[in-house]
Amino acid sequence: MNISIATRADIPSLVVLVNSAYRGEGAKKGWTTEADLLDGIRTDASSLTAMLNKAGATMLLYRNNERLLAGCVYLEQQPDTVFLGMLILSPLLQAGGIGKQLLQAAEDFAKRNGVDSISMMVISVRHELIAWYERHGYEKTGETKPFPTDPAFGIPKQPLEFIGMKKMI
Repeated sequence: MNISIATRADIPSLVVLVNSAYRGEGAKKGWTTEADLLDGIRTDASSLTAMLNKAGATMLLYRNNERLLAGCVYLEQQPDTVFLGMLILSPLLQAGGIGKQLLQAAEDFAKRNGVDSISMMVISVRHELIAWYERHGYEKTGETKPFPTDPAFGIPKQPLEFIGMKKMI
């Protein structure tokens, strides 16, 4: 696998990857886009820096054979779980198995760190994405959270909320 741990030097490339996968017309080339749900950018360099500086945080990167950044997943060690966020692939490389590799790497990370579950929050109307996680053993927890009102997370085009998902590993 072409998976490594992100450093601060990777932040400029991560900003481009994350925003290209989630927002704008280019994101619509992939099936995991949020472009029809949210306007604005998904992240910026200062937000990613804060995420990487958070205690217990790790960002795994997937680079293709040309060493270009093609995917990532954010992991945050918590007392009884690893929180998973920003599982992202370049829109042009989706549906090729890279997401499965990153998800497996995340589960391996949790096991190595002595945790027996992975949890996440997913926008409730992202039905295809929820179904993809369910096919990989994740279950809805019943937990919900409102979508942030801070425009730094994006500007919703409709009312949105998160649902919790979890997998015992």
